[in-house]
Amino acid sequence: MFEIENAKERVILVGISTAEDADVEQSLDELEELAGTAGAVCVGRVIQKREQMHPGTYVGTGKLAEIKDLLWELEATGIICDDELSPAQIGNLKDELDTKIMDRTLLILDIFAARASTSEGKIQVELAQLKYRQSRLTGYGTSLSRLGGGIGTRGPGEKKLEMDRRLIKSRIARLNRELKEVKSHREVAREQRRRDMLPVIAIVGYTNAGKSTLLNRLTGAEALAEDKLFATLDPTTRGYRMESGQQVLFTDTVGFIRKLPHHLIDAFRSTLEEAKYADMILHVVDVVSPQMDEQMHIVYETLQNLGVQDKPVITAFNKRDQLTKPVIVRDFRADKTVYISALTGEGLDDLEAQIEELLREQKAAIEHIFSYRDAAKIQLIRKYGELLSEEYLEEGISVKAYVPIQLYEKILAGS
Repeated sequence: MFEIENAKERVILVGISTAEDADVEQSLDELEELAGTAGAVCVGRVIQKREQMHPGTYVGTGKLAEIKDLLWELEATGIICDDELSPAQIGNLKDELDTKIMDRTLLILDIFAARASTSEGKIQVELAQLKYRQSRLTGYGTSLSRLGGGIGTRGPGEKKLEMDRRLIKSRIARLNRELKEVKSHREVAREQRRRDMLPVIAIVGYTNAGKSTLLNRLTGAEALAEDKLFATLDPTTRGYRMESGQQVLFTDTVGFIRKLPHHLIDAFRSTLEEAKYADMILHVVDVVSPQMDEQMHIVYETLQNLGVQDKPVITAFNKRDQLTKPVIVRDFRADKTVYISALTGEGLDDLEAQIEELLREQKAAIEHIFSYRDAAKIQLIRKYGELLSEEYLEEGISVKAYVPIQLYEKILAGS
C-alpha cells in the first residue's frame, strides 16, 4: 500500500524595512517559523528598504521583478508578506506575480484555525477569519471560487469564501451572539471564583516561551506543549495547592506575538481578558531567545492594549537549563523576578515563594486568640488564607495568619 504525502507549499518571504534600525530580519525569522508551523517551507526571502510600503503592490516595481524571477528559479508556489495587505495590494500582486499571495495576518489566522479545539476557540477563529476576508473579497477576486488546499483554506472552509458580503455579515452577527453567550458563561465562572475567594494567576508571555510546560509542571494539566508557535490556543485553568496550603488557580492564556492581528485581539478579547480579571500576572520569558527584550516589550504592550494594568507581576525567566553561561537579565516592570526551567522543575520552589509573598501582600494579617467555640473560623483561614501558626491555650486558640481582605471582618466578628 502506497502512502501519498501532500507536497509542502514552497514560499518566499517578503518584508519592508522602513527604518535603519528596523528588525525586519528578526521579523522574517519569526514569519518563517509561522510558515513552518502552518506546513510550508521557506525557500527564499526578499527585503526592500523603503520609507513606507507601496500602497499598490507592497514593494516597488524593481523588487516585483526580482520576486517574479525568484518564484520561477526556486519553484515557489506563493509569497508571504510580513505585513497585513490591503485588498488592492492583494489584487495587484496577484495580477503581477500570478501566484498565491498571503500575508502575516492570514498565516496566523490559518494556524489558529488548525489549533482551535474548543467550541469557543472555533467561534473566535471563524469570526476573525470572516472579518479579515469580508474586507478582502475584491482583493481575492476570482481566486475565491477556485478549489484548493494549503495555507489560508482551513477553518470556515471554501463555502464561506464564496459567500457574498450580505451572507458573511449575517454569519458574523450570529457568531457574535454565540460569543456573547460564551462570554456570559465565562463571567459567571469568574464570579464564582470571586465568591470562592480563590486567587487567580494568569500565565502570559510570548508564544513558545514555555507557558503550557510550566502549567503542566505545576498542576499536571496535560496541556499540549510543543516547540511550535501557538502550540496551544484554548485557555486552560487548573487548581494548585501551595506549600502553605493556599489554593490558587493558574490560567494559561494564548501566546502573544509581534504584529498580532487586530481581528484576533477583538475576537479573543474575552479569552485574553482572563489576565485583566486575575489577581496576579505570571510573565513567562524565554531567557535564551535573542529577541527576549523585544518579546517582553510586546507582551507588556499587548497587556496595556487589553487594559491590564496595576496588577502585581512576577517575571519567570524560563529555560535556564539551556543557558550555556550565566547571564544577567532584568525586568524593571515586574514586582518579582525568578529564574526557572519549566521542563526540569529548576527554580519552581523560588517561584512558589515569590507567589506566596505577593499573595500575602494582598491579604490582611491576623494575630488573634479565638475561643474554642469559634474554632470553625480557623477552618475558614485554612481554606481561604495562609495559616502561619496555631497554639492551643487555656483561654483559646492563638492564631497567626493571613486572610483575604474581604474575609477579615467576618473572621474577627464576635471574637
